[in-house]
Amino acid sequence: MGRAVAQRLGFRYVDDEVIAEAAELAQLDPAFVADAERRRPLIARLLGHVAQEASATYAGDVPRTAPTDADLRALITDVLRTFGEQGSVVIVAHAASFALADGDALRVFVTASRETRVRRVAAARRLGEREAATVVKDEDAARADYLKRFYGIERELPTHFDLVVSTDRLIPEKAAEVVAVAAGA
Repeated sequence: MGRAVAQRLGFRYVDDEVIAEAAELAQLDPAFVADAERRRPLIARLLGHVAQEASATYAGDVPRTAPTDADLRALITDVLRTFGEQGSVVIVAHAASFALADGDALRVFVTASRETRVRRVAAARRLGEREAATVVKDEDAARADYLKRFYGIERELPTHFDLVVSTDRLIPEKAAEVVAVAAGA
């Protein structure tokens, strides 16, 4: 839906570019930077932190210590703010609405009921209902974990956004139209 909003507004669409830009700035593998956004069990995070402190990465001939998850989170947040400051951009994912909360951005949350999301995941990924329900549950938990780790958000609320659009009854094209109209206002 984000692409449709960007097209309607004539804006740039940004998603994967956030990680690519952060990786380029830090001279790191994009997969390493993306890993900072993934949900991991506490023990893996703790062991990863210890391993990061002990390891070194190399840029050319210069050894350097690997950045911590906190460093990577700060880098991703800085990249989101840079894209936001450029204007005329639709940024999806990466909880950009929290990174840009103090800026001049329309913060939109697109959602649907759990049942609708399960049906959509099942259809899109050709899964059974039980498997799709597990995917939705895992993705919801990953988002909650991400918001807590990156922004200290204990519980996501509608008041964190300027516009909340439920796609239970609105087809994605109509939802994109609603967002584009709100962004143009």
